[in-house]
Amino acid sequence: LLLLLLLLMLLLLLPGMAGSGKTTLIQRINSHMHQQQLNGYIINLDPAVSHLPYGANVDIRDTVNYKNVMKQYGLGPNGGILTACNLFATRFDQVIQLVEKPRSPPLQYVFADTPGQIEIFTWSASGQLVTDLFASSFPTVVLYVVDTPRCTAPQTFMSNMLQAVSILYKTRLPMLLAFNKVDVSRHEFALEWMADFEAYSAALDADASYAATLSRSLSLVLEEFYDGLRSVGLSALTGEGMDELFEALGECAQEYQQYYLPELQAKQQRKEALEQRRRDKEMARLRTDMAGKASLQDNAGAAGDSSSASAAAGSATAGVQQQQQSQVLEEDGDEEGSVDLNLSDDSLGSDSYEQKQ
Repeated sequence: LLLLLLLLMLLLLLPGMAGSGKTTLIQRINSHMHQQQLNGYIINLDPAVSHLPYGANVDIRDTVNYKNVMKQYGLGPNGGILTACNLFATRFDQVIQLVEKPRSPPLQYVFADTPGQIEIFTWSASGQLVTDLFASSFPTVVLYVVDTPRCTAPQTFMSNMLQAVSILYKTRLPMLLAFNKVDVSRHEFALEWMADFEAYSAALDADASYAATLSRSLSLVLEEFYDGLRSVGLSALTGEGMDELFEALGECAQEYQQYYLPELQAKQQRKEALEQRRRDKEMARLRTDMAGKASLQDNAGAAGDSSSASAAAGSATAGVQQQQQSQVLEEDGDEEGSVDLNLSDDSLGSDSYEQKQ
């Protein structure tokens, strides 16, 4: 039952460029879930945010103060944020336990707000650990937030797409592009650039720089990436596109179950098999060491018994020899009166000679 409830729940990681509106978007999503009576759970992983416009169920700031980390370790702002995330990741198993805790009604969505500096989460050890723990425990989708007004510049658009594709291949999880701030600038131009290389190339014609030429070439490379990518346009300010967002999330959940879950399970089985082989090897080594120690102890005991037996045999032999010597002495004493020693006066005094006689 717990496994079924966990499979029915969907966890979303929200990376994105600084200023793309991730925190404001989660506020809007939280409001939408309350309106639709959806049971959600929000985790804040940004230790540097000064104010949260929503109530987080789990907040990294309750555990780690990144300013104190900066002072203690002599770090700058980015180093302090990264170290705070690393410290929090060492206890992230407790966060997993909190999310897995049975509830009535059960959780339907879990949203994780990531730090504003995208590389701090996506390219750090703590970010990889958090992503792996989430993906191995729950159906997980990456909701990549794009700052639509900034992407009207073709090269900025390409930078965002490169970040998205790198995150996709690093996490190996379903991804949904969320073009935010469509109330300021509509996102149809981005959809056209993704679908038509000629349209994107025409937007770059006014720029003859090397960067523009590179962007044009990369657009050809990313055509296959665009084909399998879902996207929605929304506004965190007005709430536009929320229904489309949750509909697309449902499609991503099905994609996870169909394609990503079997691969994840196979990866987990390979990891468990490697771990089991390592344990078997360690156990075999331990048994060999124990057998060697037992053999040494047996040899030492046998050597001790042999020494005791030799000592006893030596004592018995010495006793027999002493008894034989005593008998010889007694026989010599009995035969002294009948033996003529033929001693001369020069060698023995007359008194002694007469005494012997």
